[in-house]
Amino acid sequence: MEERLQKILARAGVASRRKAEELILQGRIAVDGKVVTELGAKADPAAATITLDGRPVAAEEKIYLLLNKPAGYVTTLSDPQGRPIVTDLLTGIRQRVFPVGRLDYDTEGALILTNDGQLAHFILHPGYEVNKTYFAVVKGSPSKDKIDRLREGIVLDGRRTWPARVRVVAREKGATTMEITIHEGKKRQVRRMLAEIGHPVITLKRTAYGNLELGALPPGSYRRLTKKELKKVFSGKIPFTFKKLPD
Repeated sequence: MEERLQKILARAGVASRRKAEELILQGRIAVDGKVVTELGAKADPAAATITLDGRPVAAEEKIYLLLNKPAGYVTTLSDPQGRPIVTDLLTGIRQRVFPVGRLDYDTEGALILTNDGQLAHFILHPGYEVNKTYFAVVKGSPSKDKIDRLREGIVLDGRRTWPARVRVVAREKGATTMEITIHEGKKRQVRRMLAEIGHPVITLKRTAYGNLELGALPPGSYRRLTKKELKKVFSGKIPFTFKKLPD
């Protein structure tokens, strides 16, 4: 995936973006042996050889993390309201990573963070149908007809959602726990689907991406993912090649 040269240089620790722009204008940066002096120039850091004064610029190490997001954090890299952001939880991580998809402020659970834009693209692209599984505690006790509506698809914003997989886990007085699996990523989709059938969410937690389960990872904690685990996100078949990633 191509990115602006100054962004690649800054992320690799060569210089700040502004200083990187100066290096480009000075003709000190080359891509695959060709000197580049245009600030709008782009390159694919995974495929191109980028040099500074003839010396190769080391690409930033790709990193893949699974975080158990607690409620009370936003999945953006900054927040104008000053609320805590998920990257505040990543102590000891040098690379600048971003969340793959989003979880609402009040939603908990599995969140992948990475600096690999290609991976994020494949997870989020609807064509690859990466499933996301949630445990939802909802008000009341949904009838079979209402659960069937979820399985058939709910109309949101004038468009019907793809059919969801739904399993009732437990029914208690005044509340029901349900497991719901979808592969779309509309904003607040699970909450909106459940509100549409008249059973608003009390608590919501994402438990898996594909076959990669959150497991016993404590809230607020994270761990690095291996190639084997990332294959689980895509149900065993990764649609691109990982480099320098442990098995």
